[in-house]
Amino acid sequence: MQGYVGRSLSEPMLDHGSPTEVFELSDGRRAYQWEITKEGFRPAPRPTIGIGVGIGTGGWGGGVTTVNQSYVPYSKTCRYTLITDKRGNDWVVSSLRKPAQGCA
Repeated sequence: MQGYVGRSLSEPMLDHGSPTEVFELSDGRRAYQWEITKEGFRPAPRPTIGIGVGIGTGGWGGGVTTVNQSYVPYSKTCRYTLITDKRGNDWVVSSLRKPAQGCA
């Protein structure tokens, strides 16, 4: 969202749709918020226990533990806030508030 600073509010609206919330600030500026949910899959190692038979220095025996890769779904909702100033007939993005940790 940092790339929208200095640009018309119409730019993020064209890219992300209508904002979730709009706030009038006491100094005449406006704050626009978008909630964007990111979903996907991330790797999650999981141990797998198997049985093996072999000869070692202690005789017969066996037991094998390996780590396999699996993927688990994730979902993260992030709130992005753009602060705008009125310039003529347009609202121009002057700054943004950083979203919560873990949001890009």
